[in-house]
Amino acid sequence: MKSYKLISCLLVACCFALASLPLAAQAQTIAITGGKVYPVSGPPIEGGTVIISNGKITAVGANVAIPAGAQRIDATGKIVTPGFINSATQLGVQEVQQVADTRDMRARGKDNIAAAFTVWEGLNPNSVMLAPARKDGITSFVVLPTGGLIAGQGALVDVVPGTTTDMIIRAPVVMVAEVGDAGGGGVGARGEVIVRLRELLEDTKFFQTHRNAFDRSETRDFAASRLDLEAMIPVIEGKLPLLVTVDRESDIDAALRLAREFNVKLMVGGGAEAWMMADRLAAARVPVLTGAMNNIPGGFSTLGQRQENAALLRKAGVAVALIGNAGGGDEEAFNVRNLKQEAGNAVAYGMTWDDALRAVTLAPAEIFGVSDRVGSLQAGREANVVVWSGDPFEFTTRVEHVFVRGREYSEKTRQDMLMERYKTLPGTHNNPPSQ
Repeated sequence: MKSYKLISCLLVACCFALASLPLAAQAQTIAITGGKVYPVSGPPIEGGTVIISNGKITAVGANVAIPAGAQRIDATGKIVTPGFINSATQLGVQEVQQVADTRDMRARGKDNIAAAFTVWEGLNPNSVMLAPARKDGITSFVVLPTGGLIAGQGALVDVVPGTTTDMIIRAPVVMVAEVGDAGGGGVGARGEVIVRLRELLEDTKFFQTHRNAFDRSETRDFAASRLDLEAMIPVIEGKLPLLVTVDRESDIDAALRLAREFNVKLMVGGGAEAWMMADRLAAARVPVLTGAMNNIPGGFSTLGQRQENAALLRKAGVAVALIGNAGGGDEEAFNVRNLKQEAGNAVAYGMTWDDALRAVTLAPAEIFGVSDRVGSLQAGREANVVVWSGDPFEFTTRVEHVFVRGREYSEKTRQDMLMERYKTLPGTHNNPPSQ
């Protein structure tokens, strides 16, 4: 009996010790020294130091005193940046494209309107897609719904273990509308999409000012349900941005007119032909979430697509957040980590290196209203920090250290395990069969 009690006590102690490991990792003070530090919020620092303590950045500079007992990471000859933010993903809500049970990014809604849909409620914090993204320097991402006229609301989360509640930085950060697809909006023509969206915005304003009459069933019929109308109120109040996924120049122009009419805070997603509207988008202070990988039109809406899109927009003064796979397809759920290649391509097609780094760090943080927490290396910000072996936009560069909220992650991913398994199989070039 005594031995049984002793074993039980040891098991309980072990459980408490294991449970405390993440907290201990966060409590540890870490000094990243000697690297070229890019705070993004300020000029680069040669031979800089970044101090991390209790999950936060506590100091950044060239002559920073290193606290006694701090764990030192020598970053000499390397580059230190904020963790990257991918601003348009279905990470965590889509696992396998062809398996319906693993796809939780699209709501049925009512008549293609699902404004009340909060996509992060279906996020899988145990998704096998999360670790590969984090290993390649993605420390935060925006998870967005898809489909219909109004797809629903998106959230910005950190790539940390735990529950969805643990991961969330801010929710909601945006309402998503798919303006460029007449069929997806349940209508027959492109102009009718704008008509339906205008009707929804008008109904929301009427609902807001006649709520008591609505509760007494003394109002006219509306284009959306009560919950959807309530969810749209922050949009017409200018508190929640409306992200319209749209590519064609004329559709972007129509969205700009609608935003002016209803005083909506607008964002453009995709924006294959946004470069044609660069001056107007800049004047209206409308940010664009786009990429630089595709120059082949996927349809008539993207005939003007070009890889210089991001560079031309930024040159005109538009706030740009680079995203992976702008232009179509569902592969972004497992290619979220390829954001660095997207940024490298943007640089190759005319974007400045500094603007490209900003477009995957501080720019999305500012666009989504979380720059006080992530997106830059400043004292008080979350310690989302990446140490790169070289230029992060070069294909051969590796992530050597990645911290999210002050904890370093270096676990093996599914890709690592598959590579180790198959590179040693008999018959491969590593182990050729005997002659």
